[in-house]
Amino acid sequence: MTGFVEAARREKLKELVERGVAPFAYRFDRTATAQQALAAYRSDDDPTRHVLAGRLVALRPHGKTTFAHLEDPSGKIQLYFKLDELGADTYGLLELLDLGDHVGIEGRLMKTRTGEITLRVATFTLLSKALRPLPLGKEDASGVKHGELTDPELRYRQRYADLAVHADVREVFRLRTRIVQGIRAFLDGKGYLEVETPVLQPLYGGATATPFKTHHEALDATFYLRIADELYLKRCLVGGLEKVYEIGHDFRNEGLSRFHNPEFTMAEWYQAYADYNDMAALTEEMLAVLVLDLFKSSVLERHGATLSFERPFARKDYYALVREHAGVDLTTSSDAELRAVLKRHNSPDADTLRGPKLVDEVFKTCVEPKLVQPTFVLDYPLALSPLAKPKRGDPTKVERWELFVQHRELANAFSELNDPDEQRRRFEQQAALRAAGDTEAQQLDEDFLRALEYGMPPAGGVGLGIDRLTMILADQTNIRDVILFPMLRPE
Repeated sequence: MTGFVEAARREKLKELVERGVAPFAYRFDRTATAQQALAAYRSDDDPTRHVLAGRLVALRPHGKTTFAHLEDPSGKIQLYFKLDELGADTYGLLELLDLGDHVGIEGRLMKTRTGEITLRVATFTLLSKALRPLPLGKEDASGVKHGELTDPELRYRQRYADLAVHADVREVFRLRTRIVQGIRAFLDGKGYLEVETPVLQPLYGGATATPFKTHHEALDATFYLRIADELYLKRCLVGGLEKVYEIGHDFRNEGLSRFHNPEFTMAEWYQAYADYNDMAALTEEMLAVLVLDLFKSSVLERHGATLSFERPFARKDYYALVREHAGVDLTTSSDAELRAVLKRHNSPDADTLRGPKLVDEVFKTCVEPKLVQPTFVLDYPLALSPLAKPKRGDPTKVERWELFVQHRELANAFSELNDPDEQRRRFEQQAALRAAGDTEAQQLDEDFLRALEYGMPPAGGVGLGIDRLTMILADQTNIRDVILFPMLRPE
């Protein structure tokens, strides 16, 4: 059926060309959007002519008159074509138009008998012929749409079609842009300098993850897509750029899920002479300002919960949360006790994990599901954080927090480790984990250590996931719904 429809459209294309109509225009000057035109209506006697452009999303011919709807980024407006006003030749071109075609329209505004503001078309121009029908769907008498683009994987693969037919999807990505703009404006206002660091790196670091790797032909060397921006942004601190941030893509060669896409967007910022307490205050201020600016309220109904972004956010201790929700004391518990906790929660990885990863899995399994409101979880075990400074007064912990909202980590921050000898010891511990089979453990980066030896000021740093923040604020439950073109298995 689809092939027949496309063939019919190509026949119309051929006829348009034969009639001397250019089916793919170069440009078009419009004077207003659909919403601007609707807002400009005063009376049927107003002689003002409006020039609009957009897609045809409805066509209803009635002999010598035709009604249609034009859609542009601002919304829809009804069009009215009349044979007596356009002439037979021009009116006849309507038979060669299809839903999805881009057209330019000029005319005056009027109201129909039903009170709908409508553009009375004086001239129209074909701007782009759609050779494939958009899956717009048809609404039956009960209001149910049929034939609409609803299959999730098809929507992700053909995001262009998804955007074209779903106004709510377009709004998600407009919101995403406003979120990024808001973060950038906030950090700029605090005196931060936006910088760019390498995406292709000779060594990857700044997180525990498996990288994507590639071969650089001219240098005959292996390079990695970055898994984090951290180590290069800290190099900027060494060089005297005291407040820096970057918003960019990172890449981790891991599985796909509702919360993970191998290519994702992070905002990372680092500030000299600050610690993790300063970073918590800055981050909650940023999010509180952002939410209030976007939604004119600090309280949002999202994912079935009422979330409050009013300051201050809750602050809770990592060890206390594990005692409360897992029933074990991390200062004294053995691996066997932690495995028993995971088995009680039917964790499939209970017997394969050990050491730091076992601790981390207990937290993810028992604590994360309890964290709904914006909550800073503070003071993590040393073994989980090879780039953070030891906690003042307790060297078994580090000055690190993670911000959780709606059961998921949203941001991660440290009082940054700036002792090069201690950093080397941490890297060597990670190397031992790699030798024992942990492929995600961090590599020893001699150049980063050399940078620290030149002297990095005390600093605080934060990494915030743009995709996950957008999921929460846009009320989406799958990360693919907030990434324009998510990673998929090749067709």
